[in-house]
Amino acid sequence: MTPLFLSFLSGFIALSYELLWYRAFSTASGGTADAFGLLLGAYLGGLALGSWGAARACRDANPSLRPARLRILGWLTLAGNVAGFLLVPVFARLLTRGYSWRALTALVGPASLGLGTVFPLVTHLWIEPDGTVGRRVSAIYLANILGSTAGSLLTGFVFMDRATFGTLSVAAGALGAGMAALVFAAAPAGRSKIAGLVAAAAAGLLMAAAGPRLFDRLYERLQFKSGFTPETRFAHVVETKSGVITVTPDGRIFGGGIYDGAFNTSLRDGINTILRAYALAELHPAPKDVLMIGLSSGSWATVVANHPGVERLTIIEINPGYLQLLPKFPAVSALLSNPKVRIEIDDGRRWLTRNRDRRFDAIVSNTTFHWRSNGSNLLSREYLDLIRSHLKDGGVYYFNTTGSARVQVTSARAFPHALRIMGFLALSESPIRMNLDRLRETLWTYPWEGTTALDRSDPVDRARMDKLIAGLAGELEPRESILARGAALSDITDDNMGTEWSDRP
Repeated sequence: MTPLFLSFLSGFIALSYELLWYRAFSTASGGTADAFGLLLGAYLGGLALGSWGAARACRDANPSLRPARLRILGWLTLAGNVAGFLLVPVFARLLTRGYSWRALTALVGPASLGLGTVFPLVTHLWIEPDGTVGRRVSAIYLANILGSTAGSLLTGFVFMDRATFGTLSVAAGALGAGMAALVFAAAPAGRSKIAGLVAAAAAGLLMAAAGPRLFDRLYERLQFKSGFTPETRFAHVVETKSGVITVTPDGRIFGGGIYDGAFNTSLRDGINTILRAYALAELHPAPKDVLMIGLSSGSWATVVANHPGVERLTIIEINPGYLQLLPKFPAVSALLSNPKVRIEIDDGRRWLTRNRDRRFDAIVSNTTFHWRSNGSNLLSREYLDLIRSHLKDGGVYYFNTTGSARVQVTSARAFPHALRIMGFLALSESPIRMNLDRLRETLWTYPWEGTTALDRSDPVDRARMDKLIAGLAGELEPRESILARGAALSDITDDNMGTEWSDRP
């Protein structure tokens, strides 16, 4: 059973490390499309090089070499797991010194090299070259595949919902040290066996002891990189299988390492340009039934839910971690108990596909940056067609283009009526009008925290209103202008992946 167990463990640990490493590299990149490809290439390269080295070391089939090769396997297993454990802390600290995350993917190869030696060496050391070789190789290979599958499913879908990055890394490292100890235990008695067992135990203990320090403020280093200082610390960090959410002391929220808004619903604070949410009131005369794709801080949802004409707000959010943060911020905490609001945990596009009978007066999406991985899923012509099928007559789709001309022109071609409002775009089958004088009057009476969004009797608020309306007036662009300046740009589709590769930062 020893070779089967070793093969299972090697697969489980290797895939667990890969998931952890990808989370770190994806966070550092802000979720660019090439992060996974670069990491996977380096990871597979390391595994392949380790396997190739193991094959060369085992060319001599002399049985007398088995004890020495067991010791080699034990030390390689231990070294590979220590390297895997240290990879992310080293990566994070190098980022703070100005190194590029893309260049640092080269670290993945050496870290996975030791992991790549385990399976071929186990196969060589425990399988005799007799008539049962095929059956035994198949059994060991099956154990490795089962371990890899278990690592992907348990670590990716269960453990990442229940433990922090540091805890999972320590667990993987300790499990790897245990695997090395199992190899040393199979070696003949002697000083080298004792030395190996002691080293494996010491490594496991050291990783457990050093883990809290090594992984302290990990996400601060991954996100801020060279901007990290000894004082840098997030106010909140939420980790789930769907991603990592971090919040700065001043209320800015990040999802997967990239800016995702702020906890603010006040027009007196421009930190998140919340006027764009209030502007929805002018885009539809009676938005009774509204769908929102993405929750983030809940600030937009709170503004929309406060609209007197809104009777029902359905919010689709893929990461339940955002809900953990709402009670911590008074500006949005009431959202969870608002009778108008229903929050469903799901992928936005999948929910739309599954609920084809639902129609809305307005669909709102403060979409993430267009260059992020899978961004085209929420920007393509196919997705816009899906959105159109969920709009009632006169319905409006209002979403964030994050300044992408290609996103704007694709959308303007997909709908007969369009209006750019700052970086947002309003789309409809019916004419869209933005009456700024009427919006001004609406804002004077718009409910906000027991009062109104702005106070007409307050000179400071009157000046603030003038500034907001004047700024908005300069950021309106009709469909004809959008089409003209983007005439040379091709549409974003599900097939071409839009701007995920061409516009990466």
